[in-house]
Amino acid sequence: MTQQAARSGGLLAAYQRRDPAARGKLEIFLLYPGVHAMIYHRIAHWLWVHRLRFLGRLVSQWGRFWTGIEIHPGAVIGRRLVIDHGMGTVIGETAEIGDDCLLYQGVTLGGTGKDSGKRHPTLGNNVLVGSGAKVLGPFTVGDNARIASGAVVLGEVPPDCTAVGVPARIVRSGGRAHYADDVDQVHVADPVVDELLALSRRLEKLEAEMQQEKGL
Repeated sequence: MTQQAARSGGLLAAYQRRDPAARGKLEIFLLYPGVHAMIYHRIAHWLWVHRLRFLGRLVSQWGRFWTGIEIHPGAVIGRRLVIDHGMGTVIGETAEIGDDCLLYQGVTLGGTGKDSGKRHPTLGNNVLVGSGAKVLGPFTVGDNARIASGAVVLGEVPPDCTAVGVPARIVRSGGRAHYADDVDQVHVADPVVDELLALSRRLEKLEAEMQQEKGL
């Protein structure tokens, strides 16, 4: 078995493991736009690194037309990337993605327009990025990190942490290693709500102390 064939088999198995709607590898290969987007990207990236830049962009745009997923041919993508649904996903030229990552629809791995050279984020291994999330800038999202749906991430996310909110804040997840698709995407603590609750409790405590002082 060639390396490319082994890689394709691993990709199909990753989709099959992570998508309960997938009934078989043939269905995934024929019908899943995320798989097609990665095939187009592998070709486009090969052309790009061999300085056939126009052809690389041509293949990339053709893939975007058919899949709704835009991946710049310069982006470096590891093994078994799963793009679930994928419509509206954008991955910039200097983005780097590790192995076993999971992206949902509407994700942007983009730049802020203020940087030159390395302009887009680097994702480690086993990173999950929820639907509609925007990760913008030349920083690193560590291994096993999670980006909540709709988050806007403008700075580094440490390994084993979750970024939530607009702009995103970091929530620790206990340092437990996990696969991106094994994480709880619904019951995620909101750090803004936590801070408001802490302030509310502090205010109640101060009011109680003031009432005690008045009673004296």
